[in-house]
Amino acid sequence: MPYTMSRTSPLVFSFALFVGAALSLGGARNASAQSSAQKSAQAATVTQIARRLPADAASVPFDVGERLEYDVKFGSLKVGNGSMEVKEITEVRGRTAWHTVFTITGGIPLYRVNDNYESWFDVVSLNSLRYHQDVDEGNYERKRRYEIFPERGMMREGDRPEEPTVAQPLDEGSFLYFVRTLPLEVGRTYEFSRYFKAQGNPVRIRVLRKERVSVPAGEFDAVVLQPTFQTKGIFSQNGKAEVWITDDERRMMVQMKSKLSFGSLNLYLRKTSGTRP
Repeated sequence: MPYTMSRTSPLVFSFALFVGAALSLGGARNASAQSSAQKSAQAATVTQIARRLPADAASVPFDVGERLEYDVKFGSLKVGNGSMEVKEITEVRGRTAWHTVFTITGGIPLYRVNDNYESWFDVVSLNSLRYHQDVDEGNYERKRRYEIFPERGMMREGDRPEEPTVAQPLDEGSFLYFVRTLPLEVGRTYEFSRYFKAQGNPVRIRVLRKERVSVPAGEFDAVVLQPTFQTKGIFSQNGKAEVWITDDERRMMVQMKSKLSFGSLNLYLRKTSGTRP
C-alpha cells in the first residue's frame, strides 16, 4: 500500500511528514500534587473523547489536545519553529473525524516561511476526508482545498471536477498520524500506496535501529526510521534523512536529521502538552 506528496519546499516537506513528540518536564515545586491533578485531568479528557468515538474507532496513540512543538535548525542555526496539534473530534459529511493542524514559521533573511496544513481523517479507517494547505514561502503563496471521498474512490480540489484517488487515501497530515500506529520492527521495510495523489506512490519506511537520543525536551529511547518517497527532496530515493520515533506506545517523533547538497536540516522536539502518560 503506497504514498507521496504534492509540491512543497524541502524544509516543509521533510518536517510535515514526521512530526511527533514526547512529554515536557513539569516544575519541581508541588510536583507530586500537580502530577496527580494532571493525571486526573488527562483521565477525564480520555473518558470524554471515548464517549465521542464510535465503538469501532481505530486504536491510536494520540488524543484531542495533544500539541507538539519543535525547533527547526539549518546546521547549527535555528531557522524556525513548528507545531502539530490534535485540535478536535468533529464531523465531515456525517463521518466522525480527527481534525489536526500543523504549522511552521521561520526562515532565513530574504526567505520566510509561514505555512499551515489542516487534515480531517476518519476515526475508524484513518482515511483522509478533507485536506487544506495554506503555503507562504518566500515569494510563493498557495491555498488549496481538497475534499476526499474514500467510499467512492474520488477527490476534488476546490471547484474543479472530481478525479480518482487511491484506495484508503492519506494526505500529508493523516499519513503522519497513521505512521504512529505501525509496530516499527527493526529490520523491516513498510511500503504503502495510500497517498491521495497516486503519482506519489509508493512510500517506503525502513526501520534501521534503536538508540537513545537527547533533545531539548529530554532523553528518549527511540526507533530510527529512513523514509523514501517517489519525489525529489529530502526524502527522495537518493536521500539519507533519518527520523527518531519514541520506542513506546506513543510513537512520537523526537528528532529528524537530513543531509542536503547545501547543508543539513534538522528538527528537535522542544515541548509537548496534552500527550498521553
